[in-house]
Amino acid sequence: MNLRSVIRAHRLATTVLAAGLPLAAAALLSLVRDTVGTPTVVLVLVACVVVAGATGLRSAGLAAAVSAAASFDFFLTQPYGSFAIHDAEDLEAAVLLLIIGGIVTETALWGLRQEAALARQSGYLGGVLATADTLARHHESAEDVTESVGRRITELLDLDSCRFVPGPPPNPGAPTFHHDGALVRDGYQLNIERDGLPVDAAMYLLVRSGSQVRGHFVVTAATHIARPSLEQRRVAALLADQVAGWLAGSGQHVTGRSVHGSPQ
Repeated sequence: MNLRSVIRAHRLATTVLAAGLPLAAAALLSLVRDTVGTPTVVLVLVACVVVAGATGLRSAGLAAAVSAAASFDFFLTQPYGSFAIHDAEDLEAAVLLLIIGGIVTETALWGLRQEAALARQSGYLGGVLATADTLARHHESAEDVTESVGRRITELLDLDSCRFVPGPPPNPGAPTFHHDGALVRDGYQLNIERDGLPVDAAMYLLVRSGSQVRGHFVVTAATHIARPSLEQRRVAALLADQVAGWLAGSGQHVTGRSVHGSPQ
């Protein structure tokens, strides 16, 4: 079984368990439904949805929300053991359970996405600081510096290869990364989020010190569709700027070296 199949199986199992949690809770609450008020029942079922939403799977959270509303209807509203609802307040509670469940799920997913974004930003900052530390070692050769930075750019942008070449790029119309993260080809900005990096051409990442282009990284992603975020592309440009500053300060010259990414 490959990794993708394992992930699918895990998501399916998590969604099934999430749907079963409110069902089990409602079944247990039905044993004491004469002594437990509707507000308490709703809070317990909402708590089940919160637990499901915390898994980070929208399917799990929504399945739990639907299950909570249906279980409340079946076990805890009259006529018991039926999905019919005769009391307007019970109908309102069931609908609110479904709505609250959906809101809780989306809120939990938003929080998880924010946490993941912060973790990525921390990782990017760590990479920039590590690169700055490498450039601060004056005993490093220019080849070692550009190879080290090329490796980080390869990982950051999910590339096949990254090679430093001295001087300006030979083809100004080729896809070129700008400092704002845009990738421009023949004067037109490409939609990386939608289409991914071009697989039919090498791309350039300029190593510029002021108005002087000291070199460029030739990057390729021909074997797969890579979709680095705007933030990742901006960090890559920042790494290239660090190389430019180091070359300007050290006065060293460098020949090209290729850095290859991990096999896809």
